[in-house]
Amino acid sequence: MAEKESLVCLVDGQPVSLESSLQLSELEAGLRNRIKREFPQSHTTDYICGHHLLKYRLEHVDAMINADLKQTRKINHKLTKALQSDDYDIIDVNESLTESLTFGQKVSDDVARFGGSWGFIFIFMFVLISWMIINGLHMFGVNFDNYPFILLNLVLSCVAAIQAPIIMMSQNRSADRDRMMAENDYHVNLKSEHELRLLHAKVDHLAQNQVPHTMEIERFQLEILGEIRQELVELREAAAATDGDSTKRRESHHENMDHS
Repeated sequence: MAEKESLVCLVDGQPVSLESSLQLSELEAGLRNRIKREFPQSHTTDYICGHHLLKYRLEHVDAMINADLKQTRKINHKLTKALQSDDYDIIDVNESLTESLTFGQKVSDDVARFGGSWGFIFIFMFVLISWMIINGLHMFGVNFDNYPFILLNLVLSCVAAIQAPIIMMSQNRSADRDRMMAENDYHVNLKSEHELRLLHAKVDHLAQNQVPHTMEIERFQLEILGEIRQELVELREAAAATDGDSTKRRESHHENMDHS
């Protein structure tokens, strides 16, 4: 009894019972540090009553919620800023190049497309073989290019000389298309990487802070509910004891009336 009477609340110095108070060493570290910041002279052996402990618990919960909201707003602001700061417009390379085609570029694409097909090879082989057979065998009285087919070599050289730069023009356009597509991919990858970093930061914040804080808040709620239940039990016991005393007094009063 002497030990119970010597217990006082750290906050207001009022006497408290061992059942209705907690020692600072029994509290969670964050909650204990919050109390110590307000009462630097306190020790872990000091006690605090349930009423004041509830106030500090609510303040601690509010601080955790505000810290989480502040960090979430900070990450969302960075994400929004990153999305708004990227002024590069992703373009459709094929559509852009198709709209800017000139007549010469269309011809070069058609020549390059036809020159790289099996149809061109078969037609070219047929012309060569026909040329050599007609001039070598003097068929139909035709003999405009005798062996070794010097005119054929000249025609082939002219075709190659004309076809080569046309194909190169088409290849230059292909190189431009590849360059534009690579630039698009670079900006898309850069933007995606930046967004993924922010999303990772948000997920890490959720896993490292918000989830533990939620668990801690739930633990506080369970502790408060347990204290409320204990107080209800004590109130019921006190009420039952009071009812018992009242019943005994009434019975004693009736007995006295009967004797008189």
